[in-house]
Amino acid sequence: MLVTKQIIRCVNPHCPHPENPATNLVCAACQTPLIRRYVIAVNEAAARYPVGELVGQRYEVIAPHIWLDTQPGLTPQIPGEIDAAILPYLRLYPHRLHLPQVYGVVWEQEQEILLLENVPLDGEGRLHPGLAEVWSTASGVRQVYWLWQILQLWQPLLDMGVAASLLNPENLRVQGWCVRLIQLNGEYVPQLKEMGDRWESLVASAHDSVAAGLQHILGMLRSTNPDLSEILLHLNQLLLAAAAELPLRLQVMGVTDAGEESLQNEDACFPTNKDVIDDPLLPRVAIVADGIGGHEGGEVASQMAVQSLKLQARAYLHEVENTGEIIPPEILSKQLAASLRVVNNLICTANNTQQRQGKQRMGTTIAIAIQVPQRVTTITGWDGENSHEVYVGTVGDSRAYLITRDGCQLLTIDDDVSTREVCAGRSLYRKALERADATGLTQALGAKDGEYLHPHTQRIIIDEDAVLLLCSDGLSDNFLVERTWEEFALPILNHQSSLEENLYAWLKRAIAVNGHDNISLVLTYYRVSTDEPASIEAEQPSELELELIKENLTTDTTDIDLEPPVSTEQPDYFISDEQGELNSENPSPVNSKTKKSRWNPVVTAIAVLLILATLSSVGLFAWWRYAPQSFQQACSQLPANWQRRICRK
Repeated sequence: MLVTKQIIRCVNPHCPHPENPATNLVCAACQTPLIRRYVIAVNEAAARYPVGELVGQRYEVIAPHIWLDTQPGLTPQIPGEIDAAILPYLRLYPHRLHLPQVYGVVWEQEQEILLLENVPLDGEGRLHPGLAEVWSTASGVRQVYWLWQILQLWQPLLDMGVAASLLNPENLRVQGWCVRLIQLNGEYVPQLKEMGDRWESLVASAHDSVAAGLQHILGMLRSTNPDLSEILLHLNQLLLAAAAELPLRLQVMGVTDAGEESLQNEDACFPTNKDVIDDPLLPRVAIVADGIGGHEGGEVASQMAVQSLKLQARAYLHEVENTGEIIPPEILSKQLAASLRVVNNLICTANNTQQRQGKQRMGTTIAIAIQVPQRVTTITGWDGENSHEVYVGTVGDSRAYLITRDGCQLLTIDDDVSTREVCAGRSLYRKALERADATGLTQALGAKDGEYLHPHTQRIIIDEDAVLLLCSDGLSDNFLVERTWEEFALPILNHQSSLEENLYAWLKRAIAVNGHDNISLVLTYYRVSTDEPASIEAEQPSELELELIKENLTTDTTDIDLEPPVSTEQPDYFISDEQGELNSENPSPVNSKTKKSRWNPVVTAIAVLLILATLSSVGLFAWWRYAPQSFQQACSQLPANWQRRICRK
């Protein structure tokens, strides 16, 4: 630890003895996990405080500008108004994967010191290394991936007047694959060509495999009128060509449980051994849906969403497989969002047909991940079968986490009231959490027409061994993923135990901590390394596994080598339910737990079959119908053969 004397107070308000030494992981009195929250004090006034001093009777200085909140259970002091220095942090909250957020302020000697959280600090309060510091030791694909992330942030930061943040080398930090910024800087409005000046030294020392490609991109940046979209297109092509040189295998597995207190399970997930998997592309798909609206609605909505998305994902993957040209990430992201809108409208139509109103309307959250195997000519000139892209889409509060040996990154943001207030620039996140409706949903599939749905999509590149976790809030509540990922994901990455063993162990822990809710998780293990892991001896089923078998909960894994022909083994799928309701007529959420009679299975089966039969054509039609302008714009960017096959249908 960097600190030597601080005391951290337990966050349990009923703890009889809340003060604990910093070395404790849990409270000595009540066994509540201690929160060690580091913040960065960005103002120059913060520099005058020496290490070890307690600022504002709360924050201990452990390094220049790095403070530890010794009372993390209390809401930090909030500024009286949202000024121009704070607003960009709030508006850019959707990019929290890369950017910090305002935690609060401290008033000292009539000066306001701004405190930032979600900053690039490790578990002991040390800054992650700078981009320039680790550049020379990184692989070519990792170097290009870092630059692609930086350039992706250019336009949103420019729109908020803080693009200068990307030009300061000390401000750019990396946590493994992920680029993260210490703070936002709005001192001046830079020109894109200035990025070329900042990248010159990096490109000069780039890995031999990508040096020529980066030199070409550098020339584009330094031209008289650089075109951002054209530069991103070339950078993406270089990134995919470099990634395609790597091997890729995946193993996927999912499980669900009603929890200790729920009598019914309204979640659904894919894959499952209950499905007949007759398409080798489907094991690249993972889905978690968390139904809302009671047993008559939530269970049906989540099942409908999973089955519908599975069909659309298959069509999506076949289109990608059959094209001979690289499809830009913007197009693939829009297509994924369009698929989510189609599913939304199917559920919405069912609600309208059954005359469901208000809290009776069924709906579901969704998290989907698709590993897209674009065919790419690699840097060394051979035909690569996989571009190592994973596209993630979410609606609601189901989440996606990417876990590597460098850390656990939450990829998604929740569609809840607290997020809405932050993105609107009306509240700091910690203050928004105090609202009674803070965790209520503001979006869910089926709540309202797809025209008003705004799915979140993003693309990540797999260039190292990683575990992608999709889960419902039954797993993510109470920071359970952040507290336990090392225990359950690192053994998979280190070949110390199997995917199945850790899946069940994680479920067991979630039942103990969050057993009031339904719990669903799907793990996908992406393996890029070529070293063969030591064999893991087969173990007898644990007590938990035997219990799950008795309860007819089943699991299955799919292990796929994506370099040779793809395996056609069946993956796995489980059904779980969670309750909660969203009033489609009022964006304010309602969370309730109501028990209702079981949905008629015959009616459900017929409805689902009819729905699935129409999905292929409905998907593209819905995109054209509800967003014709974006559809035509997307079409204009497609290769010619795609325009003939898609845009003229």
